[in-house]
Amino acid sequence: MYFKKMHGLGNDYIYVNCMEETIDNPKEVAIKISDRHYGVGSDGLILIYPSKVADFRMEMYNADGSESAMCGNGIRCVGKYVYDNKLTDKTKITVETNAGVKQLFLNVTDGIVDLVTVNIGEPELSSYSIPVLCDKKSFINERIEVDGEIYYASCVSIGN
Repeated sequence: MYFKKMHGLGNDYIYVNCMEETIDNPKEVAIKISDRHYGVGSDGLILIYPSKVADFRMEMYNADGSESAMCGNGIRCVGKYVYDNKLTDKTKITVETNAGVKQLFLNVTDGIVDLVTVNIGEPELSSYSIPVLCDKKSFINERIEVDGEIYYASCVSIGN
């Protein structure tokens, strides 16, 4: 299996081009390859496929083998991967995820991507949808006490 290990702001993943490679059991592979003592070591496995609704499709598996909908840092690395490996020459691409189609903007310098931004959509603020166990519609700048200390917290989901 040919792969690349990349990181975005500390999230490190193993990336596989599934237009050229076949991964039969991605959950098992994610567990084995992500082990930081006996594997390559990573936060998980990201597989890059062709898509019928976007330029590419991303499947993401956490280090424990569970499938995740999306990761902002992980998808930014997908953008760099597909451009730097000449899978696209576009600097504005779309990537299908389990959290919907996301739009990526690639900044290229001397033929290499040096910055990727992604539109991950509107944040979810509904306590029920996040989910947050409270009786309020949203949990924004709410006072909470932890071990005798007072904190102010907001609960927001961006699709992870």
